[in-house]
Amino acid sequence: MIENRPGLNLLAHATLILGVCIVALPVWVAFVASTHGPTDFMSGTIPMWPGPHLVENYSQMLGAGVSTSGTPPVGTMMFNSLIMALSIAIGKIAISILSAFAVVYFRFPFRGLAFWCIFVTLMLPVEVRIVPTFQVVADLGLLNSYAGLSIPLIASATATFLFRQVFLTIPDELTEAARIDGAGPMKFFRDILLPLSRTNIAALFVILFIYGWNQYLWPLLITTSSDYYTIVAGIKRMADAVDGLPQWHLVMATAMLAMLPPVAVVVGMQRLFVKGLVETEK
Repeated sequence: MIENRPGLNLLAHATLILGVCIVALPVWVAFVASTHGPTDFMSGTIPMWPGPHLVENYSQMLGAGVSTSGTPPVGTMMFNSLIMALSIAIGKIAISILSAFAVVYFRFPFRGLAFWCIFVTLMLPVEVRIVPTFQVVADLGLLNSYAGLSIPLIASATATFLFRQVFLTIPDELTEAARIDGAGPMKFFRDILLPLSRTNIAALFVILFIYGWNQYLWPLLITTSSDYYTIVAGIKRMADAVDGLPQWHLVMATAMLAMLPPVAVVVGMQRLFVKGLVETEK
């Protein structure tokens, strides 16, 4: 029996409310800044309530953008980020689930070694291998392209490991039953493993989409044409361009718009996301 302690409940709720306020405060300040004029935040005081320029600022960013920064309109940058995020998320899931399927269900020499060779790449983040990766992408002529933005980030040892752990929970009786029914490897994968992995795929898609959307260093490095600027790298370029000009209200408006797709993905897939993280048995 769980004992009800009002004092502990009050403390827990107060702690949670405080945490929410700490997390939400920067977002609120950014939103407020995006609704004010160009000089309101340069006076030394930070307004805490929305201003009268909300429609004007957001319309400008969705239309012409910041002309002094050389960045395209926000819509173009968000489309580039969407292509990159979807390519990375779908590509990582497709490659990882097939790799985990091969490691778990196929018997071949050095199978364990192959898995650990994949797993050890977790120690080599993109920042460590960014110079040779850039050289390879440049030699292949993939600079300023969607392929160059996505392909170098498309493999995932983490997703492979997670799918492997999911497949290890599949009962052997289910595998034997499929074999008796005459199901080949790909039929077993398509008709049994994929449906059982649906919630895990959804959870990983949310995580990997946000990972792809928030990429900063790699897009900043390989894109020199404004046609391929992503929204996160574009915000950095806008901030650099406006250091001498009081246009931070437009930068903040762009930052608020950049939050919308990841939030929409999390909210839209929340149920599957939570189920995929907490589900342990098939």
